[in-house]
Amino acid sequence: MKLMYRLMLSFFTIIVILMVILSISFIKVTNQSMYQDTWRQLRQDADSLVEDSIRYDPVDHSFAGFMTPALKADARLLSHQDVHFAIYGKNQEQLFASNGFTPTITAAKWAKLEKGETVYVKMTTPRLSKQVAATNMPRMTEIIRPYRNKNKLVAVVAIATFVSPIERNMHQIKLNLVVALLFAGLMTLLVSYFFSRSITVRIKRLRELTHQVARGNYDVRLRILGNDEIGDLGRSFNQMTASLQSSHDEIHSQEERRRQFMANAAHEMRTPLTTINGILEGLQYDVIPEEDKQHSIELMQNETKRLIRLVNDNLNYEKIRTNQISMERKLFDAAAVLHNLKEQLGKKARAQGDQLELTVPDGLLVYADYDRFVQIMFNIIQNAIQFTENGVIKISGQQRSHGTQFVVQDNGIGMTPEQLDNIWERYYKADKSRMNTKYGESGLGLAIVHQLVQLHSGKITVTSAPGKGSTFTIFFPNSQTALHPHQSAD
Repeated sequence: MKLMYRLMLSFFTIIVILMVILSISFIKVTNQSMYQDTWRQLRQDADSLVEDSIRYDPVDHSFAGFMTPALKADARLLSHQDVHFAIYGKNQEQLFASNGFTPTITAAKWAKLEKGETVYVKMTTPRLSKQVAATNMPRMTEIIRPYRNKNKLVAVVAIATFVSPIERNMHQIKLNLVVALLFAGLMTLLVSYFFSRSITVRIKRLRELTHQVARGNYDVRLRILGNDEIGDLGRSFNQMTASLQSSHDEIHSQEERRRQFMANAAHEMRTPLTTINGILEGLQYDVIPEEDKQHSIELMQNETKRLIRLVNDNLNYEKIRTNQISMERKLFDAAAVLHNLKEQLGKKARAQGDQLELTVPDGLLVYADYDRFVQIMFNIIQNAIQFTENGVIKISGQQRSHGTQFVVQDNGIGMTPEQLDNIWERYYKADKSRMNTKYGESGLGLAIVHQLVQLHSGKITVTSAPGKGSTFTIFFPNSQTALHPHQSAD
């Protein structure tokens, strides 16, 4: 059975059961109330006819009997209302009976009457005169009421009326309730249909979107209506599709990077291999002049070293990326390291027409792995030299409250926003015209730097603009905050 019909059946069943319970309770309460009203009226009639017909002794005001004419008059009056009564004396003898009304008073009932209790009989079939019995239903409801004088039982009045009016009223009430039940059942079906449809429509929409996700379309979102369980499910579905879309985009991006990596690696290796192969062929066929052979051998050595650097950079990058390198962090003098780097790279800077300016306080301490710190700063400064001609490269360092911060600033060619977004990618080169420069030719330098800084739980940022140079800011946390990779400089 479909969910919609199951929900409709559930709603319908619950409402119908509730209405049946309420109807039964209402019928019982109404029936009891109608009998109570009838009995109250019969009590009033009994009290009235006793007051109208009772006789007292004028001497001691004791009970002396009933006046028959008054009883007959009351009997004629009450018979028009389908009320009949009989009067009994204290010895259970019948003193008067209207229309042959002869109820049965058992010993148990009489014992209650002697105690002053009124007896209520919901349904009885007393004997009536043939004329009355022929024209009316014999079933009656009656009360038997005792009357006392000077604390002694002097008479008992049994008064009754036909239950047919009560039954007719109850029949009409039941008929009305059946009609109400049918109408309520119809309304319940309509309401349950709309409620069920409002739920199943949302589930159907969720199912349709799920089929789209199964077919590989993750760019789908479910419109959330309400804060119920289905709304929560919809929010979870949207979170799932967003996560799947993000994963799909990442997989696609990784695949593009892999393809780019293979293309770049092949390109980077092809140039030196082509150079080496050309020189070897020249030597093999003796087409290289004797005076150029030494230069050709040196060129092959340089290209071989370039291949070795390319392979080593790739191996280092993978080891760093997979956290396979050992890190021995300690406090050491960063100022001395930067002075050494300035001297090592001074020749390369002068070849580019650049000036290196170093501004660091003496004894500037940094908490890092010594060799990796040298590798990081070397690559950053070398990158600045590579992309700056006849400019100034400023290197500075200072202590911060949570670590040590270094800044490498140049006034070189700078980078566009798109280039800034990709400089940490492997084999990415901001300046495509420098594919074969002898500095940073593999395109792995900044990717390695980024990974090494992260392994130090540090942070590296860069700001740049085309034609205005670039500024690299590297932060190394101190020994107390090194375990918090999201800690930034002040």
